Amino acid sequence: RNYYGGNWASFSFSGLLSWIKENKQKADISDEYEDWRKLILENEEVISLSKKDKTIQHVEDFCFGDQDSAEDVEEAGALPKLPVFGASGAEGAAQDSEKECPPVEGALPGAESWEPGKAAGTEPASATEGNDTEVTSEKDGSQNTALGESSLELEKTEAVPTEVSAREPKKVTYCQIVREGRRFNIDLVSKLLYSRGLLIDLLIKSNVSRYAEFKNATRILAFREGKVEQVPCSRADVFNSRQLTMVEKRMLMKFLTFCLDYEQHPDEYQDYQSSTFAQFLSTRKLTPSLQHFILHSIAMVSETDCSTLEGLQATKKFLQCLGRYGNTPFLFPLYGQGEIPQCFCRLCAVFGGIYCLRHPVQCLVVDKESGRCKAIVDHFGQRISANYFIVEDSYLSETVCTNVCYRQISRAVLITDQSVLNTDSEQQVSILTVPPVDVGKPAVCVIELCSSTMTCMKDTYLVHLTCPSTKTAREDLEPVVQKLFNLDTEKETENEALEKPRVLWAVYFNMRDSSGIDRNSYVGLPSNVYVCSGPDPALGNDCAVKQAEAVFQEMFPTEEFCPPPPNPEDIIYDEDEITPEETGFSNSPETKPESSSEESSSKGTTAVKKEDNEN
Repeated sequence: RNYYGGNWASFSFSGLLSWIKENKQKADISDEYEDWRKLILENEEVISLSKKDKTIQHVEDFCFGDQDSAEDVEEAGALPKLPVFGASGAEGAAQDSEKECPPVEGALPGAESWEPGKAAGTEPASATEGNDTEVTSEKDGSQNTALGESSLELEKTEAVPTEVSAREPKKVTYCQIVREGRRFNIDLVSKLLYSRGLLIDLLIKSNVSRYAEFKNATRILAFREGKVEQVPCSRADVFNSRQLTMVEKRMLMKFLTFCLDYEQHPDEYQDYQSSTFAQFLSTRKLTPSLQHFILHSIAMVSETDCSTLEGLQATKKFLQCLGRYGNTPFLFPLYGQGEIPQCFCRLCAVFGGIYCLRHPVQCLVVDKESGRCKAIVDHFGQRISANYFIVEDSYLSETVCTNVCYRQISRAVLITDQSVLNTDSEQQVSILTVPPVDVGKPAVCVIELCSSTMTCMKDTYLVHLTCPSTKTAREDLEPVVQKLFNLDTEKETENEALEKPRVLWAVYFNMRDSSGIDRNSYVGLPSNVYVCSGPDPALGNDCAVKQAEAVFQEMFPTEEFCPPPPNPEDIIYDEDEITPEETGFSNSPETKPESSSEESSSKGTTAVKKEDNEN
């Protein structure tokens, strides 16, 4: 690929159109170097890798405007010789965005969990996590969050025009979307970061967060009786809510307080451990509306498949994440989820890691005697040796994956002209769980992003829909899209255009879910070859973090996973190893066959041994 992140990537609008075109064609990679088999010795055998990405299927895109009028329109600021793909990490796009939206350093907001007796985010936090804390609010009431000096940065957002009514959205044409295509950073996978999740902790610990900026999810929504409404989360939200009666407010507070320390009261739930969480809620003297809020918007679990214990755990996790960075448990990375893998790439590169885009690999080379993988042969006939090999599941051939049974994820991405729930502020980041439309269907997670997340142009919203697949993505998700949005741009009956956001453009696709597959399911895989899955369907990122740590610990059981990097002033370079060529760019054509970085640490001082990484 010529972009970072695989199926975790983010694209500009033109980049996504190119990605759609490629996945509709599904062309094989041609052999540029046909004599690569000459590099294989007699005592070696090969495991061929897949030449076709089969992780994306049933791609369907729709334009609900005049597409023909945009044929000759070019993306603003686009360069004539840029690669076909437009990933969000492209430096040109990032630099343009930074000029218009310069980052402002900010400290970590209050790091407190939700407490029954205190409104989250309503007063300064008393507990800190190693940093001075400061809560910064925007005029629109939302918070941009940055994980401190070791953590996040705050981002200034565009001023929200107050003269335009939320009920009268500006008309946005397809031509404008194409012209402003670099304003879009469209994720292939839709996720949020739990404020006390494993990924946030890892970003802070490893200092990777210095490369990222985040914004709070500002509201949790629910879809009930055909209407979208906001769910009260914090104590302040609960008691300020107009949709709950006073009795319901007391019921909800009592239940949420119980969930925070449910382990201390096993007698309350042990009789229902074999029941579903929905059945347990029906025994807790909660009204139907409260049961709906807790099940679909707080615990965010299945009505039919989730056990009581799993539901209590999910509710507690939600409550514990409240108040650390804002009034909801979630953060979203500015410029899209695709920024996260690139952040790790940047820090790795600082200490000698090399990333090669547009560099396909033909096969793994395996020693017949030991059964271990010795090397790979790349697309250009170069043999590269190593001790460990990490491969993403999609690169393995059908021969290796004969016994593997994959699940699928249904995805949809929409560009709309207004929010699913209009308020005084247009700059909202919302998460909504839509209950199953029919029996046997999964619930659908909807994440709506505003322009201040740097993922879409002004006067538009980017909407992500995700659920486990039962059919094609369009069959799974279009019924939900029809409930929430207006797809008919010509017929406007019963004031539908004013009540529902209008869809300007949409794409549906199915993505392979390779998470949770046992290593033994792969046939003939050498012991020093490790497999990483693609994105999983969960809302958070815990699965990926656990998997990365497990692979790392198998390879290096005595090493710390993602330790804090040394400060630049603590790095001492070995003078004997530094050559004149390494102080700048060398014109010498000679390169060493392999590159490596070795690090040794003693008493807080790190010596980095450098070799020629020019190749």
